[in-house]
Amino acid sequence: MRRWAIAAVLLLVAFAGVAIGYFLNPTGIPPVKGYIEGKQIQFIHTEASDAKVAALLTEMMGSPVLVVPALAKAPESIVASVYVFANGIKKGEGPFKFQADVFDRPPGTSGYSPLRAVNLVKWKDEGSARELKSAAEVKDAESKGEVTVERPGVVVNMPFLTWPTGRR
Repeated sequence: MRRWAIAAVLLLVAFAGVAIGYFLNPTGIPPVKGYIEGKQIQFIHTEASDAKVAALLTEMMGSPVLVVPALAKAPESIVASVYVFANGIKKGEGPFKFQADVFDRPPGTSGYSPLRAVNLVKWKDEGSARELKSAAEVKDAESKGEVTVERPGVVVNMPFLTWPTGRR
């Protein structure tokens, strides 16, 4: 009798774990860590306008990122920015294995969009690299000549799962 009770409890815990996992991530797409306005967020990659970027993100996350070339033609008015680090602090969260991506325009603000124009950030002196956690910090580092920011014309659909004032 005791074995059945233990088995029942373990089975219940397993089902609860699956249910909680589904609640936290119903799509099964692995979440990615990023920053907005100095706070940590979670987001996903679903589509990219460039095949090489889609392949890189697919490999990074182990989940398919679809190629949708038309995203690159989205009007500027419906595209926000993401800052992706091509060198600097090796933390591994970003697609190039450097620091986590930084976003502007969080949900609930004017101009929020899950469509993100990729901005490649490169430190001029990697020895002076530090973690940047807001678009304002990236722009400040750029104005001081610490980083360069290049916009290659790639757009990625990156819906947020969590953000400082909410979650899906």
